[in-house]
Amino acid sequence: MKAMLSTAPGGPETLELTELPDPVPKKGELLVRVRAAGVNFPDTLMIRDLYQMKPPRPFAPGGEIAGEVLAIGEGVEGFKTGDRVLALTGHGGFATHLTIRAASAVKMPDTMPYEDAACFIFTYGTSHHALKDRAALQAGESLLILGAAGGVGAAAIELGKAAGAQVIAAVSSQEKAEFCREIGADETLVYPLRMDKDAQKALSADIKKLAGGEGADVVYDAVGGDYAEPALRATAWQGRYLVVGFPAGIPKIPLNLTLLKGCQIVGVFWGASVFRDPKGHAENMADLFRLYGEGRIKPRISARYPLEQAAEALDLMQARKVMGKVVITMD
Repeated sequence: MKAMLSTAPGGPETLELTELPDPVPKKGELLVRVRAAGVNFPDTLMIRDLYQMKPPRPFAPGGEIAGEVLAIGEGVEGFKTGDRVLALTGHGGFATHLTIRAASAVKMPDTMPYEDAACFIFTYGTSHHALKDRAALQAGESLLILGAAGGVGAAAIELGKAAGAQVIAAVSSQEKAEFCREIGADETLVYPLRMDKDAQKALSADIKKLAGGEGADVVYDAVGGDYAEPALRATAWQGRYLVVGFPAGIPKIPLNLTLLKGCQIVGVFWGASVFRDPKGHAENMADLFRLYGEGRIKPRISARYPLEQAAEALDLMQARKVMGKVVITMD
């Protein structure tokens, strides 16, 4: 097998393409021939030891995969060799072969391509958990998405529209705004790359205007940094502010705003929810497969790289230039 390994903390340039023996599934595991792996922002943090999960080295980044079952470990039921599966793995996905816990594998629809499947579970799982379980988004409500052109943001646009919400996509460029409109956003706004106090006030005012004057019922914040406070200030009465990620930095929030608005700041840690509530996760995956089958959601893959060029894919991700999803292919 081949794997793109992190052998020391550092950027994408530190990854090493390595030949390894094919792994053997242990009790409760499946051996999967990986056909495609999704690229996500946490991958760029994990290789630098900046993520909450710190796997022992050497390890391959890549937290979501799709492929077929090659071998089955002792005690595993419900799977057979040749089954097409997708899985959330945490890490290890940038490899041609991978052993995974059978409990983490999900059989994918026969009509779903491997590339779609590898770009499905992390982004749609995160955004569906955020909007359905954490925000209880309702039809007719307004939804503001910061970082709307990224993987989870694009998924949130589609899921917000499927829920009947008015979707406002906030992004950093006109190109990204056009992308968001193409996938269904009702309104878009472009925020500056650097935020001073005047820019923050202007951003809050723009959000309130687009949301009808009162502010957004739900804010989906996948950016953080200096964008968080103006978005919270533009949250409607009893709104829900979702903390999804902070590539722009961890913000400091004046908590008096939650009192004045009667609003909630709600954490979204989808990875933990999968393990803590497997029944709920299974229900959410059934929802997502149904929406995919109906053509209401579909991963927007903007770039594809072979395993040998995984570092380039991570460079694109950490530069925040990705629109939709990036995938690593193993063929």
